[in-house]
Amino acid sequence: MAFEPIYIVDGARTPFLKARNTPGPFSASDLAVQAGRELLLRQPFGPNDLDEVILGCAAPASDETNIGRVVALRLGCGPKVPGWTVMRNCASGMQALDSALLNLQSGRADLILAGGVDALSRAPVLFSDEMVRWLGGWNAARGWGARLAHLRHLRVKHLAPVIGLLRGLTDPVAGLSMGQTAEELAHRFGITRRQMDEYAARSHARTLRAREDGFLDEIVPLVSPDGTLHLHDDGVRADSTPEKLSALKAVFDRPWGNITAGNSSQVTDGAAMLLLASERAVQRWGLRPLGRILDVQWAALDPAVMGLGPVHAATPILLRHGMELNSPDLWELNEAFAAQVLGCLAAWQDDAWCRQHLGTPALGVLNEGRLNVDGGAIAIGHPVGASGARIVLHLVQALRKRGLHRGMAAICIGGGQGGAMLVETVNPEVREP
Repeated sequence: MAFEPIYIVDGARTPFLKARNTPGPFSASDLAVQAGRELLLRQPFGPNDLDEVILGCAAPASDETNIGRVVALRLGCGPKVPGWTVMRNCASGMQALDSALLNLQSGRADLILAGGVDALSRAPVLFSDEMVRWLGGWNAARGWGARLAHLRHLRVKHLAPVIGLLRGLTDPVAGLSMGQTAEELAHRFGITRRQMDEYAARSHARTLRAREDGFLDEIVPLVSPDGTLHLHDDGVRADSTPEKLSALKAVFDRPWGNITAGNSSQVTDGAAMLLLASERAVQRWGLRPLGRILDVQWAALDPAVMGLGPVHAATPILLRHGMELNSPDLWELNEAFAAQVLGCLAAWQDDAWCRQHLGTPALGVLNEGRLNVDGGAIAIGHPVGASGARIVLHLVQALRKRGLHRGMAAICIGGGQGGAMLVETVNPEVREP
């Protein structure tokens, strides 16, 4: 049964900055604070009027573990506004919105700043277990004689770094990296390399068109410490064509696989923040919301095919509301991998699969003219904690700018889960696409 809607008052995000083998210029809290500051400056209330701040983050830094509280304090909310952090892997930002929604519906809050962030370029480089044990022995040694003796046990292989991000993107139960789960979907549904590369090229082309047409104006600029101005997502490429993408080699299943850096989402740093409000807060402050959240669904599935999470999560919402696959005017389906998005589309068309896994006949063919109309994470990037919030924010903006009404945001989640959120617009601003 659908619940009482909660309003999306406003939202903003930073440019998504591609990780380039070195720590990026901004910490995660820097990113969230900038997005939050720009957002709050537009409001008739102050930061201390918020009831709480909820932030999704998949990889917080060791000095920002409860990054929600750090950001609340840095935004000037004061010591009495609670701040907390949620983590549901790729859907952490969407989970923050859902957590806010539940508190608003219960009457425990009326005005919440919620969203997501990650600075994946700053993911830690770790020591191996062998090196950690050696360091433990070094610290336990007493006197220089003992330490010199202990040095004989140090091996060059102990110094090999462990990339924390790669470990985090590998499922510990299925034993597969996220890219390998995408390879699994490609195999199951017969998705070709050409189809993946064509989809990836379309993502870049649509994002570039959206930028040129002013359809990405939820982005607020960043200025890095060296004075560099960041106005746009910097991983978008005008030269991403199927032909050029076809030259890239497989990353996750060498040499025979089809998932490449070009048809996968980009590792990025970024934040997306939204203001959610109850009817009471809307009336009290005279707010003009962008939209409303109508329904939310979480689902779980085999981690080896985690990319089908959007199908498992969005379908129950459609059925609850008596909707068909193309009833939503627009869809935002996070592009973890081209094969993953195409796998979802194939699953909805497969009658045997739908009956087995969803208990319903095939839902049919999703009109791709309604799907990720302004591009997606393949072009824009996927800062894991932020993406769930970004797709909800952009969905509402894309609907409003086209004079449309209702949309679905859905995301796959590492570990074998899916999340989906049904939204509708309020006070639409009609523009030609």
